[in-house]
Amino acid sequence: MTDGYRLSDCKKAHFIGIGGISMSGLAHTLHNKGVTVTGSDAKHSDVLDELAERGIGIVVGHSAGNIPADADLVVFTAAVKRDNPEYVRAEQLGLRIIDRAALIGKMMDGYAKPVCVSGTHGKTTTTSMIAQILISADRNPTLNIGGVLPSINSNYLVGGDEYFVVESCEYFDGFLHFRPHIGVVLNIETDHLDYFRDLDHIEGSFGAFVKNISPEGALVINEEIASCAKISAGALCRVIGYGGRNSLFRAANVAYNHDGMASFDLLIGGEFALRIDLELRGAHNVSNALAAIAACHAEGLPLETIKRGLESFTGSKRRYEYKGSLRGITIVDDYAHHPTEIRATLAGAKNSKHGKLVCVFQPHTFTRTKKLLAELGESFGDADVVVVLDIYSAREHDTGEIHSRDLAEQVRANGRETHYMPSFDDARAFLQQKCVHGDLLITMGAGDVHKLGEIMLKDKIST
Repeated sequence: MTDGYRLSDCKKAHFIGIGGISMSGLAHTLHNKGVTVTGSDAKHSDVLDELAERGIGIVVGHSAGNIPADADLVVFTAAVKRDNPEYVRAEQLGLRIIDRAALIGKMMDGYAKPVCVSGTHGKTTTTSMIAQILISADRNPTLNIGGVLPSINSNYLVGGDEYFVVESCEYFDGFLHFRPHIGVVLNIETDHLDYFRDLDHIEGSFGAFVKNISPEGALVINEEIASCAKISAGALCRVIGYGGRNSLFRAANVAYNHDGMASFDLLIGGEFALRIDLELRGAHNVSNALAAIAACHAEGLPLETIKRGLESFTGSKRRYEYKGSLRGITIVDDYAHHPTEIRATLAGAKNSKHGKLVCVFQPHTFTRTKKLLAELGESFGDADVVVVLDIYSAREHDTGEIHSRDLAEQVRANGRETHYMPSFDDARAFLQQKCVHGDLLITMGAGDVHKLGEIMLKDKIST
């Protein structure tokens, strides 16, 4: 928003699609600041119940009549189409309509030090790590995260006016609305190809994001990114590298305990600083931890304080989340839906002791499945058995060009035992026969696949 509108002038806001995790957090934040908030969503959820309990006006279903004629702002997400009846009505009434990212950007104007975490993967975990460190350091941050932080049992927190920590997604160039004090770039890979043309287009967006970082702030960037030098070149602030062979912040002597939890020596400028013991699995989380350490160190936090906060972080919900156990079979859920994320999660799981590693995967969106089909097929090398469910459509419509059977064939062609299951009931029946004591069952994907494990545990299905 560049029209000079001040968020402090907003007295009433309506959210189209208020049930999304980021949208709900923003709605709570505005409500807590005294704004009258209403919202609608396509279907009922626990998130809507929580919003309603806080005094926010909620409607299930989209209708032109849901729009308050006197709303100062109408907020929507990328999933909301321009023919949505509420969007159309807001236009007819001449109301101020902004997307979710623009609202976050405008909210940042009220904070001295916005911290924005970007990247194709690891945003939720790294944002949560930084949030946990700042909370442990008594910095009273305001938070908007794409997952639930266990220590506060929420994805949002209304804190002071110094730090505003935000998960910053590149989709539709949303993060270009942000003006960070600390900007973090974790990785850059091909994704969201329903918007981006190709990797060059994506890299151009990250380059623009970097240019928006305050000159008084810092860019924290993974120097293993192939285009790191090109992306960093436009920065007007200091650049802090991590993860590379000659980076300022590096990890050495990485080890994993019997549960697969990672620990490492933190090196700063090649010198040993301290040992970090994470409550997280996988090399990818060592990298995420380095990013969080570098960002908080740039803010002058003592290393021991950073260590204390980082070691108290047990992971975000839906990020290798332990769901329970059935007759000695461990059930875990993970949000991984991109090839790199799948490989990283399964590699981390491989470090723990278990029998068969059984992965139930729900592909996310037809576009991603079609364009990354070969890469997805190669991603399950560490799984012993793969079950592929139907594609979770999210914001898209099925054009008939891709099917989960196609992915199952790709995974099978890469040497994995693979089964296509058209429903949760089919998958449950199969798992009942396939899984035995000692096995590790991972439900994986960005849709509702987590419900499968929850149903199994609730029903006490014999497996």
